[in-house]
Amino acid sequence: MKERIFLILANLFWAGNYVVGKYVVNEMSPLWITFTRWFLALVFLIPFSYFLERPNYRKIFRNYWLPLCAMGIFGVIGYNLLFHGALEYTSPMNASIVNSLNPAMIVIFSYFILKERIRLVNVGGFALSLIGVLLILTKGHLEQIFQTTYNRGDLMMIAANLTWVFYSIIAKKLAVPPITATACSVLFSVIFLFPFLLIEPFNLAQLSTRAVVGIVYMWIFPSTCSFIFWNISVKKVGPSHAGVYLNLIAVFTALITILLGEKILTTQIVGGILVLTGVYFATKMPKTYETVKNSEPSSLQD
Repeated sequence: MKERIFLILANLFWAGNYVVGKYVVNEMSPLWITFTRWFLALVFLIPFSYFLERPNYRKIFRNYWLPLCAMGIFGVIGYNLLFHGALEYTSPMNASIVNSLNPAMIVIFSYFILKERIRLVNVGGFALSLIGVLLILTKGHLEQIFQTTYNRGDLMMIAANLTWVFYSIIAKKLAVPPITATACSVLFSVIFLFPFLLIEPFNLAQLSTRAVVGIVYMWIFPSTCSFIFWNISVKKVGPSHAGVYLNLIAVFTALITILLGEKILTTQIVGGILVLTGVYFATKMPKTYETVKNSEPSSLQD
């Protein structure tokens, strides 16, 4: 029961990140947002990593520095720069629906890169999810798929998904406890990003109260609490079961959007249903395979 609550809260906080990020990106560049939220997140991630997982940091840095750096470049820097950049051009609803394609993409790419098992139902699910995304990209006019000019933000979210796919594939094979892997990859990312801040100076004192509240929200909830809740739950219920809860991000984003008085388009509803249905089938594994996967050591999933 506790794990289910943690998974629901983790995805609720991630959904809030789409809405809050839309406001913050109007005052801060994606570079500064990414650096600030993750630099602050280290304040919590490192102590939690130490007390919950008791890692041997010296051994981890010596043996796994390269994959941890790669995770930081793809999952923290690449994904977050593209994600926050996308919110400058598209709506939180569109971004969350396109992002819902992620689990299906991980399954497909894992087949080609990791040679993991895949079935016809998985391919069909991925195709259905792709149709849902294309429906949103073309605003309901699928016949214009090769003629239309796509929204830059939606395309950036697809690119963000690709970076997350590579991040997740690396994390799957990394023999490092999940919260520790997150903390270490974030540490490398903050170090990599720092020199670029000198090229793009910014006065944090110029931020409005709303932007400051947004950054604090990103720091405490999606960057810290969601990762901790997610990884604790994955250890208990396994990655396959936990992955189903990722579909809640688009649902929660829709609810938050409605509560804020904004409209949701019919194409977003239909496209979202197609994506979520497709993801269900794309990530559906035989029960015997799920049992084997769930018995393996948990790695960072999100």
